[in-house]
Amino acid sequence: MDVNMQTVEVKINGQSYNMNEDMTILEACESVGIKIPTLCYLKGICEEGSCGICVVEVKKFKALRRACITKIMADMEIFTNTPSVREARRTNLELLLANHPKDCLVCSKSASCDLRKLTEDFGLKESRFEKTRAKDFEIDISSPSIVRDPNKCILCRRCVEVCSKVQKVNAICIANRGSNSTVSTSFEKGLGNVECTNCGQCVLVCPTGALTEKEYIEDVWKELAEPEKFVIVQTAPAVRASIGEEFGLPAGTLVTGRMVAALRRVGFKKVFDTQFSADLTIMEEGSELLHRLNSKGVFPMITSCSPGWIKFIEHFYPDLIGHLSSCKSPQQMFGAVAKTYYAEKLGIDPRKMVVVSIMPCTAKKFEARRPEFDSAFNYWQEKGTIKDITAFSDIDYVLTTREAAKMIKEGGIDFIHLKDEDFDAPLGMSSGAGVIFANTGGVMEAAIRTAYELVTGKSLEKLECKSIRGLDGIKTADIDIAGTTIKVAVAHGLSNARILLDEIKEGKSPYHFIEIMACPGGCIGGGGQPYNASEYSGTELRKKRASAIYKEDEGKKVRKSHENEEIKALYKEFLGKPLGEKSHKLLHTKYTKRGI
Repeated sequence: MDVNMQTVEVKINGQSYNMNEDMTILEACESVGIKIPTLCYLKGICEEGSCGICVVEVKKFKALRRACITKIMADMEIFTNTPSVREARRTNLELLLANHPKDCLVCSKSASCDLRKLTEDFGLKESRFEKTRAKDFEIDISSPSIVRDPNKCILCRRCVEVCSKVQKVNAICIANRGSNSTVSTSFEKGLGNVECTNCGQCVLVCPTGALTEKEYIEDVWKELAEPEKFVIVQTAPAVRASIGEEFGLPAGTLVTGRMVAALRRVGFKKVFDTQFSADLTIMEEGSELLHRLNSKGVFPMITSCSPGWIKFIEHFYPDLIGHLSSCKSPQQMFGAVAKTYYAEKLGIDPRKMVVVSIMPCTAKKFEARRPEFDSAFNYWQEKGTIKDITAFSDIDYVLTTREAAKMIKEGGIDFIHLKDEDFDAPLGMSSGAGVIFANTGGVMEAAIRTAYELVTGKSLEKLECKSIRGLDGIKTADIDIAGTTIKVAVAHGLSNARILLDEIKEGKSPYHFIEIMACPGGCIGGGGQPYNASEYSGTELRKKRASAIYKEDEGKKVRKSHENEEIKALYKEFLGKPLGEKSHKLLHTKYTKRGI
């Protein structure tokens, strides 16, 4: 309780309490252990009271009050479990169910559907009301990342508010009126044809199956069943700190070894680590930063690891694209290296190699389909090895953390009791710097560890850069490198990205290097992570996952990207040097001015 806030006395179900006067009824009840059901509510983000599930009875008020938007007052008497309250909640649920598809057994969000859970809690078996919707809506599959099923939408507005307030993208809105109202896109073009960044934050907060990721599970199973295919998998750093939640483990449980063991049993020929290519990214990106400093290039330079962020700048700030690092993301670097260097090393036809990514991100599905990411095909074509006209992508399939967990469960694998196993070499070897890519500030911290030593030839006294850690929206630091002060900034969440980009646009940015991640918290808060909408507005879940990531970094023998022996071997045997000709062709890219 805030000691500086004036308190008032209220009664809840006959018990007297002293409460901060700025509390809502919902917050007051929760503070004394009384859970009021909600569907639309997200603290500080979506407080519309549109679902009507949180109604309570308040003495002296004729009508029931919506707890999420009604402030407490002195001497207020609140009743949360009267017959009229229970009946109103049941009626509101039944009205929602009347228009809702009855396909819970096959809905991909069934296990985490808030509507289904409330229906069970209230013991509802059917709705007393007739369907009021005139016709069914078409399912929007225009996006390679997200599927939108308006028939399952309950108009809670969570997704609209997150897209508007957290990300400031406004790709979705409420369309039409009355019983035909739904969440849609501009002129109903579909998510794949508007300025959607594919970040998936809307998917995380949707209480039903109206928004889900586009699944590629069956495609991967089919590839695994093909005996002539060499199917390998890479796992992003954030996944190891979150996938355990899908198996009932506490948030932030580090399950790296069990995850590797499970994926081997799923059937992947090799299990690799995206942290390897995160180390590779630092070698290229750090070298690019130093090159810009020496050649008076475009500043500030901005990181390019987050595909949601990249699509954001392409849509909303296309004139600032020159500030982006030309480096591909670690996912895409991995695919390029796997289908060239690794395929050549093993003598495998790259057309028979299938690269699967497991990412905490829905935007990675879009990124893998970008037409410019076919550098492995171009490499082999230049060598004259591949003569047919059918191109292939560097990354074949992207699965979210949730999809990977589904595959493990479908495979009958006892995840909890597996013994730890190690990633395969060479593309599974990584440093602690590669691990922290999962957290906001991690890319910047990893870059500083390497850039400092490349310039000074000395080791940093402390590898941990605490000033750019944590969940503040924007963090800044001044880094002294051999007498030169490098000003850096870190932002996560696209609304915070706008602040830094507006400074650049106005010529007021003081920074040399900026890291931007599309999702709150960075990859640990990605749109492909386990569903937990009730925790979305808070920070505890992201803090626990971030803590696990830092723990893995601290436990690594090698904690700097340039000290990764397999990265050294890659340059010696194949790439030559950072920013070299081969590196440029395989590891760097260009961007698209999309506009709005």
